[in-house]
Amino acid sequence: MTDVQGQHTTGVRGRHTTGVLRIGNASGFYGDRFDALREMLTGGPLDVLTGDYLAELTMLILGRSMLKDPARGYATTFLRQLEEGLGLAHERGVRIVANAGGLNPAGLADAVRELADKVGVPVRVAHVEGDSLPVPEGFLTANAYLGGAGIAACLTAGADVVVTGRVTDAALVTGPAAARFGWGPDDLDALAGAVVAGHVLECGTQATGGNYAFFRGHDLRRPGFPVAEIHADGSSVITKHDGTGGVVDLGTVTAQLLYETGGARYAGPDVTARLDTVRLNQDGPDRIRISGVRGEAPPPALKVGLNRLGGWRNEVVFVLTGLDIEEKARLVREQFDDALARSGTRPREVRWELARTDRADAATEETASALLRLVVRDPDQETVGRAVSGAAIELALGSYPGFHVTAPPGKGAPYGVFEARYVPADEVAHVAVLPDGRRETQEPPARTRALEDAEPSPLPPPLEPGPTRRAPLGLVAGARSGDKGGDANVGVWVRDDEAWRWLAHELTVERFRELLPETVGLTVVRHVLPNLRALNFTVHGLLGEGVAAQHRFDPQAKAVGEWLRSRHLPVPVSLLETAHAPEAHA
Repeated sequence: MTDVQGQHTTGVRGRHTTGVLRIGNASGFYGDRFDALREMLTGGPLDVLTGDYLAELTMLILGRSMLKDPARGYATTFLRQLEEGLGLAHERGVRIVANAGGLNPAGLADAVRELADKVGVPVRVAHVEGDSLPVPEGFLTANAYLGGAGIAACLTAGADVVVTGRVTDAALVTGPAAARFGWGPDDLDALAGAVVAGHVLECGTQATGGNYAFFRGHDLRRPGFPVAEIHADGSSVITKHDGTGGVVDLGTVTAQLLYETGGARYAGPDVTARLDTVRLNQDGPDRIRISGVRGEAPPPALKVGLNRLGGWRNEVVFVLTGLDIEEKARLVREQFDDALARSGTRPREVRWELARTDRADAATEETASALLRLVVRDPDQETVGRAVSGAAIELALGSYPGFHVTAPPGKGAPYGVFEARYVPADEVAHVAVLPDGRRETQEPPARTRALEDAEPSPLPPPLEPGPTRRAPLGLVAGARSGDKGGDANVGVWVRDDEAWRWLAHELTVERFRELLPETVGLTVVRHVLPNLRALNFTVHGLLGEGVAAQHRFDPQAKAVGEWLRSRHLPVPVSLLETAHAPEAHA
């Protein structure tokens, strides 16, 4: 195998202080593009190929699958991808590292060995375990977020395939990098650089133009998956295979850096990376260099994700067409409330939301219609099932004119609740099960630092006063948003210094709440990241009990950033005139 510089390398088996480690990603979630693994193995040179299959919701799904079959609990898609991928990886000398083990990494490791025997490919398989903790009463899963040390140990012992359970997404990169370059727990800056690279890679094509605010002008029909070229000092270049779709530029990398992060300190089990030290520079077409990342000792506690079944939910969407939309909505709500009162059964939570998707004098019936969404929740399935469905259906011939619903009401479905807790790192067994079966316990870092907010970064001087025009924020700013449990994260960035001087002073917490009225009454925290010309907002409680609870219309806050960009506010005319200039970072 040769690296990108044409020099012979032994992948991650040896320890090197020079050269480049090329790590690609072929999955950002359980259900991502199936043929990505093959594309990444055949599209260009790689040393390691990673796959991220786990999310808060995924752990709940896998937990429910284990109730039906205790031998499962892992991402079965990964096995199907390996049917062809194992041979390709073996031919090209590429190691595979994936967290597809979910709740049963040992089971997946055995399944990979069986598959390797079946397809006739000699591979050494290892796995990492210890993240599964005793499950508290009333919960379904409890898993600590492990770091990359176990992955590094497996690769150093010669593993060709490493599968893990719940590790941090960035551990899929820090582990191989530590194995390749011989980093120890005190190489904080190098580890922090790898964490940042890992965070950029973890969501797959979100780093190459997927879900990108400034998507116009790029061919994003089929974005390629990202590659990080990691150096011995932890710096990296984010790129993609030649000839693949999408784009890697300052904006796509900035957007992903802001995704589901918070303040300047980005804590993990290996290191706390200082996001306020990250520097991005163009390094050629589809190449962004990440440098300058500083690291601090990790916190003494590990995050633990817990999932439980929260109860039952049901949903009915009424279609309201034409005139008198508000009055029609009022009528059906009154009728529904009366029906529930007569039945003597009312769900614990009843939520209505009217979405005015209708237009006046519309040319089609669909564009003349609004949607009235009813969501109910209760600990009892019958209360949200037959009682609600019956009440909705019985209105069919005696309600507002044009009555119909988007789908027949069902019996209700279970919903989940995610909680985060913390345990001392030395109370969690982090074990690398090596290819020969030996078990190697990974000690937690000896040096830790309690996590605390960083000192606020200084703001740039404000933009000189001048004429303004009410316009969408998105004409001058990009955004990306996501979820962390019940909280939403909204990252906002701009592309030049003049826009940054305006944004840093204009988009305060108060202005943010004004633009997004759903956040009024919630705790909103603003973080300033000058190197990225970015603000990162955390909205506590916007998502209720997390994505599995389906608390709101957009349960993962995926489009909150786009909602923010669509809101109008006074924008300096000078910025609007340069809004479409090429992206550049000083």
